Amino acid sequence: MRANGVELCVETFGDPADPAVLLIHGACASMLWWESELCSAIAARGRFVIRYDNRDTGLSVSYPPGEPGYSLSDLVLDAVGILDALGVERAHVVGRSMSGAIALGLGVDHADRVASLTFLATTTGDPSLPPMTDAFLEASSAPSSSAVENIVSVLRAYAGPSPYFDEEAVRLLAVQDVARTVNVESAMTNHFQIEFDGPRGGGFGDVVAPTLVVHGSLDPVYPLAHGEALRDAVPGASLLVLDSVGHDLPRPVWPVFVDALVAHTST
Repeated sequence: MRANGVELCVETFGDPADPAVLLIHGACASMLWWESELCSAIAARGRFVIRYDNRDTGLSVSYPPGEPGYSLSDLVLDAVGILDALGVERAHVVGRSMSGAIALGLGVDHADRVASLTFLATTTGDPSLPPMTDAFLEASSAPSSSAVENIVSVLRAYAGPSPYFDEEAVRLLAVQDVARTVNVESAMTNHFQIEFDGPRGGGFGDVVAPTLVVHGSLDPVYPLAHGEALRDAVPGASLLVLDSVGHDLPRPVWPVFVDALVAHTST
């Protein structure tokens, strides 16, 4: 699909006549990490689910390693372009990890396109909040023998002490992801080098869309205080804490997440 002047890989689930849910994943992650079974489960509850590869992931436009030709605001406009191309006037936006910043940009600068916001495993960016855990930093920096093993290692570190990490499922998805990615090196690095030009129209306090914050109780990247701070920063926001979950969305908690998302997007 061509959106915002670039080629982006987009997939939809469900009936386009249903309320749209736009799923935006975080740094380095293609749309595959919004698992198809999860998307189908949301669609089965009467939602038109949209997932896509951000620039430099999966089958979307790729740039040379270390030379991303875009900033965060471009990624925000990509999301708007996808809604335009699909004929969606307003969507329920879900921003995960780094893409919480994309969701914020949509909610502030393109509020007329946003029916609700859900922030999953993300942060306000306040430097006074607790840092990444030492265990995560050590585990995520360990050398790996291949791109697949690197992904598995990083996602194991994301799970932290959670009992839900499914290494076999993660490895199978990592193999698929690497096989379909235009440039794996770019996918693994470029998102960390873009300019995070924030919303022009304000910040979290200026969000007017109904907002749900979802956060794992054991998140080693953004400890739970980040989710609590985000809830407090957005007027009227509510917080769902996923018990024994890290910086991921493991299959055993999908029913809880789907129930919460369906309820939130019913408003």
